[in-house]
Amino acid sequence: MINPLQSVDKSVVASIRGHGKGWVFTPSNFKGLGSRDAIASALKRHKQLGLIRRLGHGLYDYPKTHPTLGVLEPPLDMVAKALSGHAAIRLQPSGAYAANLLGLSTQVPMRVVYLTDGPSRMVQVGNRKIILKNTTPRNMATAGKVSGLVIQALRYLGRQHVDQAVITRLDRRLDDAARLQLMKDIRYAPAWIADIVRELAGQDIRR
Repeated sequence: MINPLQSVDKSVVASIRGHGKGWVFTPSNFKGLGSRDAIASALKRHKQLGLIRRLGHGLYDYPKTHPTLGVLEPPLDMVAKALSGHAAIRLQPSGAYAANLLGLSTQVPMRVVYLTDGPSRMVQVGNRKIILKNTTPRNMATAGKVSGLVIQALRYLGRQHVDQAVITRLDRRLDDAARLQLMKDIRYAPAWIADIVRELAGQDIRR
């Protein structure tokens, strides 16, 4: 007879391997495979065996390994996805990270800030920090949309630093669907950003 704990263990490992190297997850990803204690026991065992890595409280990954660099740190967007799925919250990249994602800044921040409709918290992943910052419903209205990324990136840069060169770079990153989404969500943008959105939507920028 198969031990129930062994069955849960095998199911957890199968799920981890099925998602492939680089997957970031929490115990909640294994709901339905067994009891909370059985899942915790399986994760603890496979962490000790080196199959998975514990990134923080209740946060793990199935790490990728580079032949030269060794074990790689997980992408921050994968960590954020795992955190949002675990807590059933929404996240919106903001600050320098939002600007970097849009190619408006070459700075790769070691301290990444996400706005959230969940509780504020800080997660340390290696030498990087992910800050979840609770914010207003208005700021979260565009979460997960290109409009939210654009608004947060421009807010970070500041009105005085958004010149024609920045607008042109942003223009080149947006397709027609993105421009349409920006116009739909223009009411959530400060007035000076709304003016830029109208310019982008009108496509009256010299290329």
